[in-house]
Amino acid sequence: MGRRRRTGDTSDVGWLEALILGLVQGLTEFLPISSSAHISIVGRLISGKDPGAAFTAITQIGTELAVVLYFAKDIGRIISRWFKALFRWELQDDPDVRMGWLVIIGSIPIVVLGLLFQNQIESVFRNLWLTVAMLAGFGLIIGLVDHFAKTERTLEQITWKHGILFGLAQSLALVPGVSRSGATIAAGLAMGYKREAAARYGFLLAIPAVLGSGFYQLFDLIKDEGVPSDIGPIILATAIAFGVGLAVIHWLLRYISTHDFKGFVIYRLALAAVVAVLLLTGVVPAVSP
Repeated sequence: MGRRRRTGDTSDVGWLEALILGLVQGLTEFLPISSSAHISIVGRLISGKDPGAAFTAITQIGTELAVVLYFAKDIGRIISRWFKALFRWELQDDPDVRMGWLVIIGSIPIVVLGLLFQNQIESVFRNLWLTVAMLAGFGLIIGLVDHFAKTERTLEQITWKHGILFGLAQSLALVPGVSRSGATIAAGLAMGYKREAAARYGFLLAIPAVLGSGFYQLFDLIKDEGVPSDIGPIILATAIAFGVGLAVIHWLLRYISTHDFKGFVIYRLALAAVVAVLLLTGVVPAVSP
């Protein structure tokens, strides 16, 4: 069987481009504006090529490690109590144990859909016209849901049904332009959760999926090509994404506790319009060469 075709090639990314893309990844991963869309757009503006799903997934390891560090105490407590509950059934009603199960169950949809649509994720889904449609269309959805949401529920009130719905929403982020945080937050708001509660659960829910995808792509790259001699730019981008992403988490959770998402919606619509103009004028290609 031949080697699977990749969209873009991590070995094509130079040091300066890696620095810029790492910064973009860190700035956009946790905001409801789609980091994968920004990586695809900025990469084509710099070099005329899409850095690709593999590069995006690997650099997301950096931002997800920022989540692990930020929520380290919560994650450690959840894992510890979840394992204890495996041997002490009376602990199953513990909120941390429930959260552990909810993260596991909520991760199933994106794993299944990611495997089923792997080829499309690395090819068809990375057409910039689709990205434009998702930026604008899902931006409007976020705005409408945020405007009419009651935002009363806390994380302690999350149900099994809602956990699965959060997971289904997260899987929409397989399409660049949707936004993982935007999808999960919008789903949470639609179900009546407070903005910060929806964001926190979305961050925790993303850990298995993003780390799993990132390490899968990394091991797949090494399996196909061995350790690339020019892996340095990928490491640089991932490290920058980690540092910047950690700062963005701190800022976002404070911001959404007192602000709505109107500013992000306007930004998404403006970006969609700009990219559409760039596509129509031929400045950037809709499909990477």
